[in-house]
Amino acid sequence: MLLAFLNPLYEHPGSWASAYIDTSIHTEDQQQRRHLTAEAIIRELARQGADEPTCRVVHDALEGLRHAPEPYGRAVFARDGEVVLEVPLTRGPQDGEAYWGALPRVTPLLDLAGEDPLSLVAYIDRTGARIELRSALLHEEAGQVTGRQWPMHRSKASDWSERHFQLKVEDTWEHNAREVADALAACQEESGADLLILCGDDRERRSVHEQLPKALQDRVMETSRGKDSALLPQEVEEIRAQHVRERILAEVDRFRQARTPDEERRAAAVEEMPQLIEAAREHRLAELLIRPDTPDTQREVWIGEDPDQLAARRSELKDIGERQAWPARADDALVRAAAVTNAPVLSLTPILEDAGEEVAPGGMGALLRWK
Repeated sequence: MLLAFLNPLYEHPGSWASAYIDTSIHTEDQQQRRHLTAEAIIRELARQGADEPTCRVVHDALEGLRHAPEPYGRAVFARDGEVVLEVPLTRGPQDGEAYWGALPRVTPLLDLAGEDPLSLVAYIDRTGARIELRSALLHEEAGQVTGRQWPMHRSKASDWSERHFQLKVEDTWEHNAREVADALAACQEESGADLLILCGDDRERRSVHEQLPKALQDRVMETSRGKDSALLPQEVEEIRAQHVRERILAEVDRFRQARTPDEERRAAAVEEMPQLIEAAREHRLAELLIRPDTPDTQREVWIGEDPDQLAARRSELKDIGERQAWPARADDALVRAAAVTNAPVLSLTPILEDAGEEVAPGGMGALLRWK
């Protein structure tokens, strides 16, 4: 997950209010429930020491969601009486969450607004296709392909003329598959979609798949159900989730290989807190891997005004010339360092059962830009 959109949160030092609210329940009493959740969040922020102007703007932002049709939830970040950033969530938090601290509490976003592949879904038949652009928060039409409409149906070939007609039908199917593939390639280039999902009968899916450019082949997945199956929407979401798991597992494999020292006893990956802090200071984080709510993620570190100013102890910041220092959670401090240097951050939550507990056992690991 690239976190450049969080950069406004790191432009000014100071205490931050972070609030997460669930908007996934849509019942007759939802407005009252959201109101009560907002009130509980504000009370918790005040208990943790948040100032009154900041509590008020967070309250107003949360109250503004009482009638919102958002499917999952929202994260709100504020300081000095101003809401700086609001982030729609792709998964609802279990309950309202509130945090007040030296850094915005952004690590929950990795699971609540994390890996969400932008997907092109093509519903294919022999006459063309309907294409949708889909993510957890997006579901919109992306195009319609109408190919040749005749000849479309084969007959039993008993003489030359019928066999000739059958070849024309085959040519129509192949022509339409090329048009669908061309349209999908154009949509992918325009949208930057991570994943192409082909729905339809076996032959139609296979024909379109074969016509797609080689550069897109590793982005393509096919459903096992036809485009009219009632279970197709569920399968599409399962394919999207599988794509996320496979991508994270691939990064975990890279991490496993990179943490093996070379002949000079240097590794291209680290997972101990002192090495993670050192890499962040030196802008060497290429990718940060996090298992949320594990020992090291909750560990207290010390931060300065700049993202690369962090240390395990306050005295260490003084040693490098930083006059001001604040305590912060290690995960949020390292996420800040990764975000401002355009290093992606991955939560390992979706693949913990597959990867086991031996990957980043303390909670965090990092691939390095250089050893």
